[in-house]
Amino acid sequence: MTDDLIRLYDAILDRQQMDPAQSKTARLIAAGPKKIAKKVGEEAVEVALDAMNEDRQGVINESADLLYNLSVLWATLNIHPDDVFAEIRRREALYGIAEKLPKVVAER
Repeated sequence: MTDDLIRLYDAILDRQQMDPAQSKTARLIAAGPKKIAKKVGEEAVEVALDAMNEDRQGVINESADLLYNLSVLWATLNIHPDDVFAEIRRREALYGIAEKLPKVVAER
């Protein structure tokens, strides 16, 4: 999977210098991080809705859209996928695979 994401990310980097009239990716990047973040949120909601409806193909399709938009956001913020993978490995070393960091409970 990492190879696929790296290839996608590299393609996004190649397109960010293109004419926005010729490239959807260039157009999205030109719209800025707020627009891209909104697209990430929309795609995440679509994944969740398809999952709730047990629409397997919908989840696959929307997940691909989510990964694309997330990769565009990363490129815009100069975050390489390897930065994200390193954080996943760091968390795995601390807490085990697929674990999120524990929430810090505010003291009263």
